[in-house]
Amino acid sequence: MILMASGRTDVVAFYTPWFMNRYKEGYLYVRNPFNPKLVSQINFDDVDLIMFCTKNPLPIIKHLKDIKKPILFHVTLTSYKEDIEVNVIDKNKIIKGIKEISSIIGKDNVIVRYDPIFISDRYSVDYHIKAFERLCTLLDGYINKFIVSFIDDYKNVRKNINILKYKQPTEEDYKKIGLNFSKIANKHNMTVQTCAEKRNLLEYGFTLGECISHELAYIMTDKKYKEQKMRKNIPCHCVETVDIGVYNSCNHRCKYCYANFDENQINDNIKKHDPKSPFLIGNIEKDDIIKIRK
Repeated sequence: MILMASGRTDVVAFYTPWFMNRYKEGYLYVRNPFNPKLVSQINFDDVDLIMFCTKNPLPIIKHLKDIKKPILFHVTLTSYKEDIEVNVIDKNKIIKGIKEISSIIGKDNVIVRYDPIFISDRYSVDYHIKAFERLCTLLDGYINKFIVSFIDDYKNVRKNINILKYKQPTEEDYKKIGLNFSKIANKHNMTVQTCAEKRNLLEYGFTLGECISHELAYIMTDKKYKEQKMRKNIPCHCVETVDIGVYNSCNHRCKYCYANFDENQINDNIKKHDPKSPFLIGNIEKDDIIKIRK
């Protein structure tokens, strides 16, 4: 299986000690988010590849040498300020971390996500183009690919509409982003792609691909995997992954995030975290039904 850590919370940024404890113990427990009494036991012997998704890769860098599994990094790096991304560390430190990871696992295995893009008076199309060009310049030679997405109408987005103040992109906006991002990326020997987006910008030079493709998964593991179930009613051809995160437990508290939508629950979950527990949040309960996930 391919382990994702994580699309539901930033395990690397806030819970690296827990993850490394679980890796050393050889297993962890994950509750079904739709039926919490159903618990999957994941044994690291069954894990073929670990995919780290994070806004702050720094905490785990010193542990990479201890992880004897193929590793793929997706690092989300955007240009938003503290009004949108509350607890994200200095972006220059993140860039330095990306470079270090690239030197350890290779640039083919480090992908930067510039997502989601939203347009407002403060974060204009020109603002994004300038920010993207700076990122490409700083990361030239350290990565091959950017993945881009556009803001979606999540519960948290609707709740924070007065903070985000985003506008629906016009076709001219899409064209300007597509042409400029493609030109900048090409200049630095990079590609820029979308995955499962309504507007894929192919006509403006973007490529269409997967967050984690069947080809890359096979190259890294020598195994074939099922296809991920569709999301947002748009075909997504990524390989199937097993997410070990918990919704409403990420302390980045980004205003556009789909995985955080209840501030009180976020606070409660953070308090319930125990680095020594087999669960990311909380601990075992007497009526839990635990099954080994193969």
